[in-house]
Amino acid sequence: MTNDERIYRVIDANLNRLKEGLRVVEDIKRYVFDDAKLAYKIKSLRHKAKIPQKEFLKFRNSQNDVLKTSTKSEQKRSNLDEIITANLKRAQESARVLEECFKLINLERAELFKSIRYELYELEKEL
Repeated sequence: MTNDERIYRVIDANLNRLKEGLRVVEDIKRYVFDDAKLAYKIKSLRHKAKIPQKEFLKFRNSQNDVLKTSTKSEQKRSNLDEIITANLKRAQESARVLEECFKLINLERAELFKSIRYELYELEKEL
């Protein structure tokens, strides 16, 4: 696998990470707090991040992920606020990784993930 192809593995992982983090926050806002406005806003953002993943999926290698074991801090959450914060930060970080990686292959998508990142910063203030 070439270095150019390896970037697709990074993209695949971060697309998943971004959508998973948003989904956790969305579901807490939806089912725990019955906050339709914020849940819908997060859902819309999650859908904005959906891009065709098929071209990246073939580079997935979860079995050999060298950091797939959770750290102690990842395993411990004291309350819902910690879960929301951890997953929102996870989504923000993933959006940044996607923005940077797509600068190598698709500037339009790089800008998409930059805009998602900034929307996440604003969402963090709302939450």
